[in-house]
Amino acid sequence: MTFVSCRTYLGTLLFFIFSYFRTTAKMERVPAFEVLEPGVLTTIQDLGRYGFSQFGVPPSGALDAFSLRVGNLLVGNGEEDACLEITLMGLRMRALKEVVIAITGGDLSPTLNGESVGMWRTHLLVQDDVIAFKKVGAGCRAYLSAGGGFLVPKVMGSSSTYLSGEFGGLEGRPLRRGDVLYSSRSSSLDRLGLRFPNDWIPSFEKEVLLRIIPGPQDHHFTEKGFQTLTSSSYEVTPQCDRMGVRLDGPRIERRPDVEESIISEGLTSGAVQVPGDGKPIIFLTELVTGGYTKIATIISRDQPRVAQLKPGDRVRFKPISIEEAHLSLKEQEERLREFKKITQNQALAVDKVRAEQ
Repeated sequence: MTFVSCRTYLGTLLFFIFSYFRTTAKMERVPAFEVLEPGVLTTIQDLGRYGFSQFGVPPSGALDAFSLRVGNLLVGNGEEDACLEITLMGLRMRALKEVVIAITGGDLSPTLNGESVGMWRTHLLVQDDVIAFKKVGAGCRAYLSAGGGFLVPKVMGSSSTYLSGEFGGLEGRPLRRGDVLYSSRSSSLDRLGLRFPNDWIPSFEKEVLLRIIPGPQDHHFTEKGFQTLTSSSYEVTPQCDRMGVRLDGPRIERRPDVEESIISEGLTSGAVQVPGDGKPIIFLTELVTGGYTKIATIISRDQPRVAQLKPGDRVRFKPISIEEAHLSLKEQEERLREFKKITQNQALAVDKVRAEQ
């Protein structure tokens, strides 16, 4: 190792250590939940950590960032605050204090003390209430937001769990039975009664249309190959996790004068890679580089739909222009800004009533 590379490595290591202790110091934490059953896979996630790909560290973060952001807005948190990402079913938790929660994302049949509980709205839990997720209804990942957030040490500026790296979140691992989750003392009572508008709630069907931008290596495939991608229905295989989703269906034809692999390069979430077998793989948030050609990239607005795919679901692809992708994302962000104003106005109205009493 050269002096320069050694200095870079030591500097990076010191930064990681400093960021860890800086964010663990002086946190006012109170117990909020006890994990009775951890479920299939439940992790702490926020919007991810960025800027560390050169060190082999992927963004991680919530796969359905839209649902996480809405959940946080409902309970009065910052959009980027940490929530629970619940996969498929099985999570059961007991409230250890009064706390306002919201459940967004996929419908995993949530219950409160055994009774069905509504999603995309706020609920008040009191001590010893039990929240549980019974079975998959639609989608496969739900997000539980709590007023005051979930307080864990930040690593590289993020609370997200990176499972392969075994850091972030709660000791870099999924939740276990007996874990205690902490939040701040914030009650968020001024957010009670809030709900996300019904016509803005995404639906998670078993067959999903994903809009794509061709490239960056679409020229490595024949016209017939690209036509196959955009005219076929692909099935989600059991080989799907937080790294990516492998699809099964018609083989995508490659040009005979190009190699199957390329020099490894950086990946973005939503990249559609075609390995040697010609079957597409959609990348998610826990990979940094890839060495196969990417025929297309799923637009940002549709990436939460990928997060909700489960084995047996089907996918179709539709190419659109970059301008259309920008307009679609702008529409989503305008809706979130409008909803944020609604939540803030309600909080101000509640505070005014309290002041007058």
